[in-house]
Amino acid sequence: MSFLEQYETIARLSVFAGIFLLMAVLEIATPRKKPVLAKGARWFTNISLIIIDTLTLRLAMPILAVAMAGYAAERGWGLLNWVDLPIWIEAIIAFLLLDMLIYAQHIAFHKIPLLWRFHKVHHADRDLDVTSGARFHPVESLLSMAYKLICIILIGPTAFAVFLFEVILNAASMFNHANVRLPLGFDRLLRLFIVTPDMHRVHHSVIKRETNSNYSFFLTLWDRVFGTYIAQPEKGHDGMVIGLSEYQDSKPAHLIWSLLLPFSRKNGAEIKTGGNSKERRPVLKSD
Repeated sequence: MSFLEQYETIARLSVFAGIFLLMAVLEIATPRKKPVLAKGARWFTNISLIIIDTLTLRLAMPILAVAMAGYAAERGWGLLNWVDLPIWIEAIIAFLLLDMLIYAQHIAFHKIPLLWRFHKVHHADRDLDVTSGARFHPVESLLSMAYKLICIILIGPTAFAVFLFEVILNAASMFNHANVRLPLGFDRLLRLFIVTPDMHRVHHSVIKRETNSNYSFFLTLWDRVFGTYIAQPEKGHDGMVIGLSEYQDSKPAHLIWSLLLPFSRKNGAEIKTGGNSKERRPVLKSD
């Protein structure tokens, strides 16, 4: 624990910065889809949300995921603290359970109207790139962390297993939201195991059936097992429209609009399960 206590933040920031920079460069070198909006305003909003989310968690939560794992271990809380298994088996079990529970959480944020109000800030982004992977409303970030802490108490993973899961989950989110073109053969092979950008892009389609698919963040196993997997978008990656059909304008690129979206009256009458209540073709407006 002493190593994690001293170096967790540095390690996580280093991995975040490294993956972010790599994906940003690859997006320039091999873009998958032409952007709809100018990058400047979008990046300002998305990066601002990342900073706000981070500060909100630090100020509002007395304990975060890795520290909770250590706290639970000291008190013998959680399934894995009740059994004596080799450390590497415990780590694998913990990782699989946490990844599955994050998949379940993602579905809940789509299916429960109150949660969808906040999650739609993530889906309103009209372009996908490396910054989209951490574009979440601060209330969603708080709810997600609270849920994760409960999962850790129930599972009882080691602090290092939680640290590893957090690092991989953050890196995977930046990777699978990136606007990067992978060779098709490599994509097909990779998505047998982990979520690729082409696979996750389907989830950000304005078509409700596609929005309600491909919920996995890292392992594709859960979408395949629970029947929520869609291989390709109906209109192809070049022809598909990203975002939410009712917000096909420049508003999602603005910070204040994104922060206030969950509280707007219009929001309450709209989508309840990841698409418009009346499926309709998006109207594209000039920005």
